[in-house]
Amino acid sequence: MGKLTTHTEELHPKNPYLQDLLSAEGALSDGTWKVKAIPNGKGPTPLTTATTPKPLIPTESIRVWSDFLRVHLHPRSICVIQKYNHDGEAGLLEAFGQGESVLKEPRYLEELDDRLHFFVEECDYLQGFQILCDLHDGFSGVGAKATELLQDEYSGRGIITWGLLPGPYSLQQEPQKNIYRLLNTAFGLVHLSAQSSLVCPLSLGGSLGLRPDPPVNFPHLRYDASLPFHCSAILATALDTVTVPYRLHSSPVSMVQLADMLTFSGRKVVTAGAAIPFPLVPSQSLPDALAQLGGTTPWTPLSACGDMCGTRCFAQSVVLRGLDRACHTSHLTPGTPLPSLLHACTTGEEVLAQYFQQQQPRVRSSSHLLLTPCRVLPPYPRLFSSSLSQQGLIQDDPPTGAAVESIPVLGTLSSSASLNQTLGDLAKELTKLDLRRWASFMDAGVEQGDLEELLQDLHSLAQCYQGGDSLMD
Repeated sequence: MGKLTTHTEELHPKNPYLQDLLSAEGALSDGTWKVKAIPNGKGPTPLTTATTPKPLIPTESIRVWSDFLRVHLHPRSICVIQKYNHDGEAGLLEAFGQGESVLKEPRYLEELDDRLHFFVEECDYLQGFQILCDLHDGFSGVGAKATELLQDEYSGRGIITWGLLPGPYSLQQEPQKNIYRLLNTAFGLVHLSAQSSLVCPLSLGGSLGLRPDPPVNFPHLRYDASLPFHCSAILATALDTVTVPYRLHSSPVSMVQLADMLTFSGRKVVTAGAAIPFPLVPSQSLPDALAQLGGTTPWTPLSACGDMCGTRCFAQSVVLRGLDRACHTSHLTPGTPLPSLLHACTTGEEVLAQYFQQQQPRVRSSSHLLLTPCRVLPPYPRLFSSSLSQQGLIQDDPPTGAAVESIPVLGTLSSSASLNQTLGDLAKELTKLDLRRWASFMDAGVEQGDLEELLQDLHSLAQCYQGGDSLMD
């Protein structure tokens, strides 16, 4: 026998934020868990204390999404693309064609197929698939190829795709990265919309084109748009809310039904919005809060598609969560004149339906009311102003200093006429490019004919949203 050689590699040290997070959850420095005995003999549980843990704040050492991931992923849910690295100048997954070619390789295709079948076989009822992928880099191509494969193998199931875009801070880059971002986004939207039941871009002040949208403003949040940790928390809050209709056992709406309601007439791209938190004073009822808004839109756009105020909406799905049942309806003293028709409604669902009927009478609307609030305990970042109570309500009296533990959230998905201009402007920016200057993008697997077809598809997609810009048209 030959000599046995052992190669060892030191474990990469956890960054300080992850160490604090594990400590707060009851883990010792070596990764084991502190436990305490239960008198009834049911076994150990993680140790808890009555003291309030110090706020967990991400440090500069955080580089990738997994650095602040709290969920422990199933080992078979991970498929690592070994040929590209996350950082550095070599091996970046930066072009649509690169990403698309990854899932054409037998190695990755078989690995993805194996992992997918493992989880599909565990499902009692498979509604469909949700895909989250970057639109601005090579993962746009990975997502497009993945949706194509899912459509081929699971035809009839829902495929809802969330395309993630960086914030405005990333637009201050060298021209090549901006042009790549533009091309990747355009290819991603066209290919994903062709294979998905629904596609929704998500961003905090980013842009589908080269010019950034105005900064996204939430009156009661204090966040830094340059920190992915902050942005991901806000977008995850909106995503968790708008997907409620098809995730609850009690909901009669399936993934496919929601997509069909929003994307009729070929309008596969939709926009998202949210009110985080939904503005409510403890003494108010839901009819009071909605009537106080007047004709203003109660949510902030989150899809990098410009200001949609005043533009026509074709269809929308609205979810309001986290309001106590007692404040769903008005409780005026008998004989008091009703301030609005909303105050005459007998359920919270009726209040929402009446409000959107008043504001947008020609819009196909679906509304859902959920009692469960959005929990914002650590590792959720401390983004909230001192004007909020522990339950996320706007305080009338001076702040108590208690940390916010949960918030009410309103989220919406809508098919809007604003996408006509947004997609049309994206096509115009592409026509201005001298593609001969961007040969490196073409070398990644895209040909001249593909770009010409892309422009035609973008124009066709934009035309689906024609029909007037005003709600009164």
